[in-house]
Amino acid sequence: MRKGILTIAAVGLLTTGGLTACSDDSGDKAASAKTPKIGVILPDSKSSARWETADRRFLEEAFKAAGVQYDIQNAQNDKTAFQTIADQMITGGVTALMIVNLDSGTGKAVLDKAKSQGVATIDYDRLTLGGSAQYYVSFDNETVGKLQGEGLSKCLTEKGAKNPVVAYLNGSPTDNNATLFKAGYDSVLKPKFDAKEYVKGPEDAVPAWDNAQAATIFEQQLTKANGKIDGVLAANDGLGNAAISILKKNKLNGKVPVTGQDASTEGLQNILAGDQCMTVYKAVREEAKAASDLAIALAKGETKDTGQTVKDGDRDVPSVLLTPKAIYKESVKDVIADGYVTKEEVCTAAYAKFCAEAGIS
Repeated sequence: MRKGILTIAAVGLLTTGGLTACSDDSGDKAASAKTPKIGVILPDSKSSARWETADRRFLEEAFKAAGVQYDIQNAQNDKTAFQTIADQMITGGVTALMIVNLDSGTGKAVLDKAKSQGVATIDYDRLTLGGSAQYYVSFDNETVGKLQGEGLSKCLTEKGAKNPVVAYLNGSPTDNNATLFKAGYDSVLKPKFDAKEYVKGPEDAVPAWDNAQAATIFEQQLTKANGKIDGVLAANDGLGNAAISILKKNKLNGKVPVTGQDASTEGLQNILAGDQCMTVYKAVREEAKAASDLAIALAKGETKDTGQTVKDGDRDVPSVLLTPKAIYKESVKDVIADGYVTKEEVCTAAYAKFCAEAGIS
């Protein structure tokens, strides 16, 4: 895989060895006596295509290469199903459990039960607040938000907007990542609101990252603002596309910059067409590799030193945080070159012309 400018750095990992194996005195010896088996619970397939198209694929590749048993299931945004899947995995003998929580309450219950049964645990992508996961693997999510804020500001400047009205479509209020994204883009945009350079428009959180609800919410925002919205800080590509669908209805697409995140095929196509300002690329292959390395070690009764921690209340959670990258029209080709999506997926007939213009050959 060609990395080029998209090489992802793991913040705080130890020297050349990356994750470093440690002696195990933490009670994981029980896991080592069992056949290593890894359970993974993904959150849904509607909020973002990445969970099924990228995360599942890269995790499966890693587990197969390591020759370990695994079980990857998707809770489809159902909290009851999430807990049921976890129970089945624990009963089924997993020695390590990796979850992407739907909310911290459900996640904590699952993690605590796994811990009580001697199953090692990892929070993947989303930190479970108040939880008991032994590790946390994600991206630097405040940096994700900062890139979105900087991107929107860049695009508004390019549009020549004067005192632009900026609307927010925040992520799910139950997702700690959404809080971190907002902290990031607020760090860029709030000073502009305070200085009266920008005008703060409508702001809403989108429950469960639901794209259909996002479209309804944004249509209400546009009505509330009497059609005067000059920029949309959308927390991911799905929410961004929901806003774009409403802008299209009102013949405003391309005139109003919209942000995103995840570098989804749809998001990249929207960028190429000029309907979306930017997205944030998170190299899921690297996230999945870091998480799978940890999961494989834990499943075998080993632990690793990440060299970094994240605060969860009074607890320091050993963590791996990866570096995200802003993507604009001229750098869509870099996401394709990195192997995250293919040219064939992005450059369909309707977008072939735009791909050629962006140097995608």
